[in-house]
Amino acid sequence: MEQGVVSDLNRYRLSRSRQLALGVLCTGMLMIVLDQTITNVALPSIQRDLGFSQASLAWVVNAYLIAFGGLLLLAGRLGDLIGRKRMFLIGLAVFTTASLLCGLSMSQPMLVVARFIQGAGGAMTSAVILGMIVTMFRDPAEQARAIGVYSFVASAGASIGLIAGGILTQALNWHWIFLVNLPIGIAAAILAGRLLEPEPGLGLGEGADAPGAALVTAALMIGIYAIVETTAYGWGSPHTLGFGALAIVLLAAFIARQASARNPLLPLRVFRSRSLSGANAVQMLMLAGMLGMFFLGALYLQRVLGYAPLAIGLGFLPAALAISVLSLRIAPQLTVLFGAKGVLLAGLLLTVAGLAWLVRVPVAGQYMVDVLPAMLLMGVGIGLSFPPLMTLAMAGVQPADSGLASGLVNTSAQVGGALGLAVLATLATGRTEQLLASGANPGTALTSGYQFAFGLSAVLVAAAILVGALVLRSDGMSEPAVLLVQEPESEEAA
Repeated sequence: MEQGVVSDLNRYRLSRSRQLALGVLCTGMLMIVLDQTITNVALPSIQRDLGFSQASLAWVVNAYLIAFGGLLLLAGRLGDLIGRKRMFLIGLAVFTTASLLCGLSMSQPMLVVARFIQGAGGAMTSAVILGMIVTMFRDPAEQARAIGVYSFVASAGASIGLIAGGILTQALNWHWIFLVNLPIGIAAAILAGRLLEPEPGLGLGEGADAPGAALVTAALMIGIYAIVETTAYGWGSPHTLGFGALAIVLLAAFIARQASARNPLLPLRVFRSRSLSGANAVQMLMLAGMLGMFFLGALYLQRVLGYAPLAIGLGFLPAALAISVLSLRIAPQLTVLFGAKGVLLAGLLLTVAGLAWLVRVPVAGQYMVDVLPAMLLMGVGIGLSFPPLMTLAMAGVQPADSGLASGLVNTSAQVGGALGLAVLATLATGRTEQLLASGANPGTALTSGYQFAFGLSAVLVAAAILVGALVLRSDGMSEPAVLLVQEPESEEAA
């Protein structure tokens, strides 16, 4: 009897410790995700205070995106080699320090350089989080719930960032959208040092592929640079085609290097998993449509309906609440009961329905009739989609490769989001300019451009449904269970 009570207490302590560790990891992720949208709301204030031109202002966002997307894969693999806890703590330190530099910036160059460093810190922090979660929670039901929490943070953070950005910018000033990261980052680092289990890592000798790291980092940075600069140069310009071709050549050289290297940075064997490959493809298409909607939807509310920054954030609140309820509670349960693939496809269908609703937004739109139904449909759809998608992406990945797979998942999300945003924003702008040239009034021209982009967003998510239906297996939830059987873990080892 006494031994049974002690065993139950130990199991409770272990479970409680893992829940607190999950909270720390998700706090770090939330800080990273918030930063990607909280800055957008403050861009007009930053432009006015520091004297940015419209073209140079884009580098406040682009500098972060290039570093973040370019370093994710490398950071994920380094986490496997030096220990994921160590990489997480290093990333928090870099991100928090860079946030301080951003908040103190009084010139354009200082802010852009600080944003680049901040993106590097964000990559180091977020690249290893999902890998740490799937190794911390081995039981399929617990893993589904933990991934649900992570998915809520990753997906709802965009909406929360819009709200937080509006509040801080209007109540204080734009400097505080960066300075607010300081207490959060310091607290997360202290708690992570105490709660996260130390991981020795494989050692740099097991995978320190310096040439491969240089090739893939350069390829991703140059590719993302080419994508984000299409709004200034156009898709068919020598600038875009030249840098795009260079990125493709470097990526091809990286793949060739990985096929022959003794200790590759990205072992090509990971792509043998249909779950990993298919989930990453689905995520790229899904994020390409979803992030474009968040960005262009905010512009529609601001430039057509005349909403202030705080009102824009509150306009996205229903979506954030729906994502919260679905991803934290309902989606993990449905994933265990019906399988990851079925829940994912159902969520993507609802997301397409929400985007299709936005295609009909009028010039004199009413929020309750023209926007709110779309927000609710997309909130439910996204909330249902992300937890099973993360489960499928990490299904069957060996523990030694979990950091790499986590970095790959984040990389596909970042590249997909950047590509989708660049394509949709460019096409929406082109449509608007074409109508303005033909004599249409600004409101009609803007609305038509946004409608066109929302329609393309729906097409991208529909393509994600097709890929998911054809590539992903219907028994995705069985793969994490295989990990549990292959690598049994005692209560003491947990």
